[in-house]
Amino acid sequence: MAQQARAVATRQQIVLRAAEVFDRVGYYGARVEEIVESARITKGALYFHFGSKDDLAHHIIREQHLLAVRATEAIAATEASALEQMVMLCHEMARQTYDPIVRAGIRLTVELGATDALGDAPADPYLPWTDSATRLVARAVEQGDIAESVSPPVLARHLIAAVTGTQLVSRVRTWFEDVERRVDEMWGVLLPGIVPVNRRDRIGPASSARWCAEMV
Repeated sequence: MAQQARAVATRQQIVLRAAEVFDRVGYYGARVEEIVESARITKGALYFHFGSKDDLAHHIIREQHLLAVRATEAIAATEASALEQMVMLCHEMARQTYDPIVRAGIRLTVELGATDALGDAPADPYLPWTDSATRLVARAVEQGDIAESVSPPVLARHLIAAVTGTQLVSRVRTWFEDVERRVDEMWGVLLPGIVPVNRRDRIGPASSARWCAEMV
């Protein structure tokens, strides 16, 4: 049992350190030697868990995808209104960028997807977020919290693109220190334009809606 626990810990250490390297220098700039040195393991240990750098990169992409899926499903399972869940979704998407596995997974998907080297790894790191946002917008329209003239797919795509841009700028300027505040600003601009006049009292509660893993 102790040996199995050590193997799991070693695998997790490899994934985390590899993600940090991939996030910093990308797939093509990452060297196996650097990953091994950062994880403080031998090459043999790395190849015991992952057959190649490709396998390791694909694993990180799948992990990033799984983290997104789990978060969107958990948010959808809350009792909050669809409008509040939309705000939760955007904040959680932004929050996940603190995780090097998420950042590396997105970067690897972009780099490897451009060369058809993704294998069976998910090809779109934003798909879970976009699909979930589309469903939430449609529900919010049904619940009367968003104007009927708003197209769910269009608004969902805009939200995910806006959060992605917010993440990128926040990373460059403050290394994510202001990302939560910038997402709040984004919603501060959007909500008055999409919430019907007779539902403006919903803006305050929706703006402050948050989700975290401890809620489930």
